[in-house]
Amino acid sequence: MNAFAGFPPEGLKFLRELKRHNDREWFQGRKQVYEEHVKQPMIALAAALNWDLAKFAPEYVTDPAKAVFRIYRDTRFSKDKTPYKTHIAAQFGRRDLAKMGGAGFYFSIAPENVEAGGGAYMPSAETLRALRARIAEKHERFQALVDAKRLRLLLGDLKGDRLTRVPKGYLPDHPAADLVRYKSLYFFIELPGELALKPELQPELAKRFKALTPFLEFLNEPLAKLVATPSEHQWSK
Repeated sequence: MNAFAGFPPEGLKFLRELKRHNDREWFQGRKQVYEEHVKQPMIALAAALNWDLAKFAPEYVTDPAKAVFRIYRDTRFSKDKTPYKTHIAAQFGRRDLAKMGGAGFYFSIAPENVEAGGGAYMPSAETLRALRARIAEKHERFQALVDAKRLRLLLGDLKGDRLTRVPKGYLPDHPAADLVRYKSLYFFIELPGELALKPELQPELAKRFKALTPFLEFLNEPLAKLVATPSEHQWSK
């Protein structure tokens, strides 16, 4: 397997121009450019990252074509009716949790930045209940994971919207009171957009995914016991 050499400049140029001409007529006239210089390189990058994941997170290896999100936006419930995303993104979830929307790795490519991260983003209510129970029971272990020096160095602090009060079923003085208030739990960082053009892109993503793996595995461990539908929001940016 050859390492990923970076996106062609034409790919970022296409996304940059798409931001200025976000309409179907413009896109359809240049769809071949998108396929050749954006979508296919993204699939190739996902395939290359699978080789990295096989070494430290084999359960997350994903069919590259299925890992990459569609460029088309769902405008049904949005005031913004522009039809296309101006970035391209991918996600790697645990294969045994694919139908449940468990925690996973995520990255996106845009002219302005490369985004990398992972976690449980807007999980379903049932999934969130399981995560909170897990965190409350193992809060010392969870705190140690999110405070890990390398993880913080590569991805910053734990992120996610939180409730103003502890959820029902937890006392305000519970040792994990602050942690169970989270509605999403993830790490996320923005890197320079120019990185997308370089061969360093793949190793920069891979080392962040490796640092994230213990955190994701902690979140996913209780989810195998659930029978739930996926959260339609999970990293569906």
